[in-house]
Amino acid sequence: MDGAYVARMEDVLDLYAETPDPKRPVVCFDESPVQLIGETRQPIPAASGRPRRYDYEYRRNGTVNLFVFLDAHRPWRKVKVTEQRTAQDFAECMRDLLDVHYPHADLVRVVLDNLSTHTAGALYEAFPAPEAHRFLRRLEFHYTPKHASWLNMVEIEIGVLRGQCLDRRIGERKHLVSQIAAWEKQRNKTKARIKWMFTVERARSKLARAYPTPNKES
Repeated sequence: MDGAYVARMEDVLDLYAETPDPKRPVVCFDESPVQLIGETRQPIPAASGRPRRYDYEYRRNGTVNLFVFLDAHRPWRKVKVTEQRTAQDFAECMRDLLDVHYPHADLVRVVLDNLSTHTAGALYEAFPAPEAHRFLRRLEFHYTPKHASWLNMVEIEIGVLRGQCLDRRIGERKHLVSQIAAWEKQRNKTKARIKWMFTVERARSKLARAYPTPNKES
């Protein structure tokens, strides 16, 4: 690991370790594609001693994108389904984050990867300059190091979503949206949380050999 990698890693870990502050929430953000898979024949319903049976053939109905938000300090997540994953879509997600989900926060710290669309410039491309400036005064981006998506807590949540909700064939966007909304509502209702254990102290202990060696002047 070089110094830039370590700096970004410890920056994110410091955010996770903070005392929760409703005025300065930490929100993890990422996106994930989902293939819509439809049935060529109706599945055979389950019966006593026999599970529901699916035909081995299926129909590809295109791909949609999931934008996923996860609060690092409280049991809240939000999934937005879109047709694409453009800079415009990203900017609209940031607008929703501020104006819809955290309208009373002074500053929202967003943990995200360094994808080319994940930039402040995307907001200026999507909105008039005064509007983009208004959003960015309340946004602070904290990027994970390159090839270190595991540092983003929302990656775990996406894994849960795939295991609990997307582990079957869903062929229509409308049906996918309703299924994800039900899953999201249940997760929030039960106050499900990601139990994050990796800290700066553990990083310095476990990854000590990978840390850069400081230059010592004679």
